[in-house]
Parts: sequence; C-alpha cells; structure tokens
Amino acid sequence: MIKNIKLFINNNDQSIRLAKLVRDSFIGNGFIISDNSFDLGIAIGGDGSFIRMVRNSNFDECPYYVGINAGTLGFLQEANEHEINRLIRAIQNGEYKLDEIYIQETVINHNDKEDRIYSLNEIIIRDANLKTAKLDVFVDNDLLEVFTGDGLLISSTIGSTGHNLSYGGSIVYSDLPTLQITPLAPINSKAYTNLVTSIIIPRNKDIMIIPSGYTSDMMLTIDGEHSTFNNVGSIDTYIRDKKIKCLRFRDSNFSRKVNEKLLSK
Repeated sequence: MIKNIKLFINNNDQSIRLAKLVRDSFIGNGFIISDNSFDLGIAIGGDGSFIRMVRNSNFDECPYYVGINAGTLGFLQEANEHEINRLIRAIQNGEYKLDEIYIQETVINHNDKEDRIYSLNEIIIRDANLKTAKLDVFVDNDLLEVFTGDGLLISSTIGSTGHNLSYGGSIVYSDLPTLQITPLAPINSKAYTNLVTSIIIPRNKDIMIIPSGYTSDMMLTIDGEHSTFNNVGSIDTYIRDKKIKCLRFRDSNFSRKVNEKLLSK
C-alpha cells in the first residue's frame, strides 16, 4: 500500500511552484509527505530530476518511482501538471502498473582498485584530455572491435531515447533489458576501421572496454556527471538483476510516448 511520499524537486521556479501543488494535493487525499522512508518517490522537474531521484535513493529497489513533468521533454516523467489528480486516483484505487527498469552496473578497474557505479541512462567513455580514444571492445571476452574515435556511449534501454538517440543510436522498447554500444565520431580510413552504427547487447552479456592507446586516463560521464579515472585497466559494464520499479498509468504505452515526445509538434 502506498502511503508515504517523498518529493524530489528541481531547483527552479516552475518545479517549486508545481511541488507545492503536488504536496497539497497528496496531503489533502490522506497521503504523508516524508523526508525519510517512503513508498513512492515523485520527481518534479524534467528527466534530470528523475535520474537524480533514483541516484539519491541509492537505486533502492523497494519503493516505487514516478515523475511529474515540469521540464521540457520529460520522457521519463509519467504525468504532467494537469494529471496530478488522475495520478492520485490511480494510486488510491490501485489502477496502475509497474515497469521494472533494469539498472546498468559498471566496474572501473584503475590504480589497483575497483569502483562500482550504477546508472539509469548511460555511461560515456572518452580520453581524459578529450583526445582521440583507442579502446578495445569485448563482449563476453570475445573481441568485438578496436575502436578509434571520440569515444563510446553505452546506454541502457531507458537511456536509448536520450543522448544515445542524439548520436544516432536506436530506440529500444522499455521492456527489453539491453545495453547499446554507440560510437562517437568513429574514424574510418586506410588506417582505422570502426563500426559506424550502434550494436545492441542483451542482458547478462558483459561488455569490457580496455584502453589501448597512448594513455589509460579516461573520462567517464555517468548519467551526465563527469569523473576522471587514471591508469584504467578495464571498464566492465553489464545488466544483471538490479532493477527499480516505475509506476505508470494503466494505459501508458511506449509507442504513444515516442510519438508524443519525439515526433508530435
């Protein structure tokens, strides 16, 4: 039963105004607004606010997550300002569905230690000084390619409609747990041959990236946050069993959302 609600609010005037409306509407319908444990997290803002909500909750698998759009695109957000009461009724009556969203896990081996990170959308791997990167790409220890170019974007299913799409990657239906390797400005010449399209990798297959150029210092952009790692030996990324549960309207439809968010004017 959903009773305790936690709000995750973007720091802008529109989100703050909408958050007051959301808070008052939920309290008026008998829900408890909590800053601690919660049954449902509500991100108020754009797609970035949804990502921050999940990250700030440490990718906790127990609560449900939903977004109310106060941004521009809002692909991850389920409702808009005019659907707040509809969302409340759906929760009260149990007239919703849950989408299980698998989380991308990445292990970075560097400086004789290991860092594990989680991401909802994607990771981007580049040379730390933004020079041409040379990266050996393996899938389940089998060599896929020796990449030379600006870098590689490896996105989850959810991330397929974000930066991945901007770089020419494919849209993947949200109920398919996959990773997608999308090249960033691959170099193709007499000296170098690279894949120029994205390749979709199913769940439970490991992607391993090994720097093989002049430097092993790498910049990783993880859901929009930049970090530099020195002396990288390998970067392993995959999807296993870790997932979160996103609350959707019962009539929520991925094809319709693609049309409304990406095609309709």
